[in-house]
Amino acid sequence: MTTLTREYFVELDCQDVLADYRDQFDLPEGHIYLNGNSLGVLPKAAKARAREVVEQEWGQGLIRSWNSADWIHLPRRVGDKIAGLIGAAPGEVVVADSTSVNLFKLASAAVKLRPGRGKILSEPGNFPTDLYILQGLEKFHDGRVRLNTVHRDEILDAIDEDTALVVLTHVHYKSGAMFDMKAITNRAHEKGALVLWDLSHSTGAVPVALNEVDADFAIGCGYKYLNGGPGAPGFLFVAQRHQAQLQQPLSGWFGHANSFAMRDDYEPAPGIERTLCGTTPVIGASLLEVGVDIMASADMQQIREKSLKMGELFIELVGQRLDEYGFGLASSKDPAVRGSQVSLTHEQGFAIMQALIARNIIGDFRAPDILRFGFTPLYVRYVDLWDCIEALAEIMASGEWDKPGFRKLTAVT
Repeated sequence: MTTLTREYFVELDCQDVLADYRDQFDLPEGHIYLNGNSLGVLPKAAKARAREVVEQEWGQGLIRSWNSADWIHLPRRVGDKIAGLIGAAPGEVVVADSTSVNLFKLASAAVKLRPGRGKILSEPGNFPTDLYILQGLEKFHDGRVRLNTVHRDEILDAIDEDTALVVLTHVHYKSGAMFDMKAITNRAHEKGALVLWDLSHSTGAVPVALNEVDADFAIGCGYKYLNGGPGAPGFLFVAQRHQAQLQQPLSGWFGHANSFAMRDDYEPAPGIERTLCGTTPVIGASLLEVGVDIMASADMQQIREKSLKMGELFIELVGQRLDEYGFGLASSKDPAVRGSQVSLTHEQGFAIMQALIARNIIGDFRAPDILRFGFTPLYVRYVDLWDCIEALAEIMASGEWDKPGFRKLTAVT
């Protein structure tokens, strides 16, 4: 194993074909940000866009801006741009609501498309909101559908003729473990089941090809790798072949075939718009569009190559510099099944992460013992990885993490 040096990481940054993208983001001076897998960084252009939407389109245009600024078509317009990032076609993706609400809408609709089948399949340890929504759906149907969870290695064998829907997160939020989307989708279809993929930790981070793998449904959020800002609206995907039959439960007026006809009876829009419900969050969707435009201008293959290189180097540095301090590796060393993050384990993980954040090196903690480090190739530098591990080594060697203030739990970890 070759001993790595800081100079080597600096040289990698000099050769980085994505390096110029960093200037498009408003990174605080002196910070290393390795938490884009939870909340992306502010694009500089989003500040000007926010002023334009608030001061001009809302402030001056008032309600006229639904037409003059084309607010009415925001969900579809931004959705079509996201479609290009996840291997979908125009008209198959729309921006709407939150990830949780979109999951409820699509899971409900999918179950209805498979009458007589009683099982929704997922894995224990899936992202909490996914399991909570599915548990709520189970109770809402008074047990007529039931949620079954099995270990990820048992998913393929657990899909049977009673399975209506398989709901999985493509890249796991804790470990970064990545499912074989094609293999699981194929098995589900062989058994007559449908699949709903949560792409919250995938979109903008790893290549996704929904139509190539014959995916049915997908959801995702806008505030991680798409850099749409805190609380940015989510998005959903419905394959074209399912749209005409899709009946989603939140039949609001924006999903109507003619919203402004103001009729009493609901008639679903003919395409992806039928998945809409209430009024578009115009400011949030407009800022999300800025982040999506940046991502769409980059080469996803180059993003993935840099992400994989960063993961490989980070894991190697952990082995060289932190071996004596009790860290474990929660992420796979196999790049083919790892998303754009590396997660470590430590029994004092929360306090260690707080000590790191106090040095303006920002990752995050997930109970019970996970320290997460996300790599967003458009603004994270190679040298940031070196400096992060160097700081961690100092924190562990000095016992700096063992201060009372670093042990005090915060509302958000």
